[in-house]
Amino acid sequence: MRGIVADVANENATRYLYIETYGCAMNLADSEVMASIMIGNGFKTTNDPLQADVVFLNTCAIRDNAESRIWGRLKEIKHHKKKNPGMIVGVMGCMAERLKSKLLEQEQLVDIVVGPDAYRDIPKLIEQVEEGQKAVNVLLSREETYAEITPVRLSSNGVTAFVSIMRGCDNMCSFCVVPFTRGRERSREPESIVRETTELYNQGYKEVTLLGQNVDSYKWESITSLGVTINFAQLLEKVALIAPDLRIRFSSSHPKDITDEVLYIIKKYDNICNYIHYPLQSGNSRVLKLMNRTYDRDWFIQRLKKIREVLPDCGISTDVIVGFCSETEDEFQDTYKLFEEAQFDFAYMYAYSERPGTLAARKYADDIPAEIKSQRLAEIIALQNKLSTANNKKDIGKTFKVLIEGFSKKSDQDFKGRNDKNQTVIFPVSAEYKKGDYVNVLIEKTTTTSLIGKVIK
Repeated sequence: MRGIVADVANENATRYLYIETYGCAMNLADSEVMASIMIGNGFKTTNDPLQADVVFLNTCAIRDNAESRIWGRLKEIKHHKKKNPGMIVGVMGCMAERLKSKLLEQEQLVDIVVGPDAYRDIPKLIEQVEEGQKAVNVLLSREETYAEITPVRLSSNGVTAFVSIMRGCDNMCSFCVVPFTRGRERSREPESIVRETTELYNQGYKEVTLLGQNVDSYKWESITSLGVTINFAQLLEKVALIAPDLRIRFSSSHPKDITDEVLYIIKKYDNICNYIHYPLQSGNSRVLKLMNRTYDRDWFIQRLKKIREVLPDCGISTDVIVGFCSETEDEFQDTYKLFEEAQFDFAYMYAYSERPGTLAARKYADDIPAEIKSQRLAEIIALQNKLSTANNKKDIGKTFKVLIEGFSKKSDQDFKGRNDKNQTVIFPVSAEYKKGDYVNVLIEKTTTTSLIGKVIK
């Protein structure tokens, strides 16, 4: 994902800020917090990097190709800087945290490096650069949640928004850099989450997605009221009660933390979407142990059955990594067979990419040849496309309540939206309806990725 900000005005602003966002929804939420801080310090945003006084790339370090894209983009921006010698270029986010001084060592590429917990410090870092120094702050925090900062909604459709409920991650999956780039888990005060979500609803937003590296482990403990603890299920209920026509989604989850309490709260409230992202990573128990996922194949399957028992119509997506260290062909086939059994609606599928500093990089050899990784990835993608197509065809003739998010990517003669199960729905534009309306759509045909239909009364 690359999000380029829309113009956001500050009538007293004298300088322009340009932000590009790469990677996950958490990064987009961080860009919105950072923009709010900068607007409060005399900046306004622009969607033109050539106009900008300060350019920031909000980066992802989850895979090697994500970092390669950033290096390429920095070299492109270097050419912009030749036309605007006073331009300050910064790198923020996970790649900044991981590479730190290496970024500053690149001549004329980067002036500022700032980690995910140091966005409040950016105005001071800019002052340092203006005084002739390069500037860096990548210190991680055990307290920072930016709870009281109202994010500036960047590239917003005015209908859907992200609300960050926690930061960091305590799950030490052996393949993942997130605990090292984003630090330990800490949860936002629930009242601040409810307040931000209520403000969004009052501004006309119809859907919020609660964000965290692992939302199900959300846990807020009061420091003033002894014994008061709010878990994720309780937070989900508080947000659902804001308004019955405000849709609630959440991302992302770890299988070990999706409690029955969460499932029954989803079932209780119609405005909590019937959709769970349920990351598998591997269908083989030995590989899962190497990944430090804390569950095995059988446990994952039993938990999936429980989700479908409580929420029979729940849309379920997953993540998978093929070609992890020492994975055999038979072990890959365990993943393939689990996909066939699980019938996921959608999957994010990747070949293993070793990340320096992780447990896997330190302990295990990245010993699966690239061509084998590519072959396994192609096989699992082909299978999931087949499953998605078949699952979507089952919805022909059904009617879904859909929130109109805007025009289809392919045509301004069609609207697009999502149903309760997070499926994309395409249907003809009508003067009777507008972005932000709920409509009932009868599904007439499907593709691998979308449902296509017409609005019915």
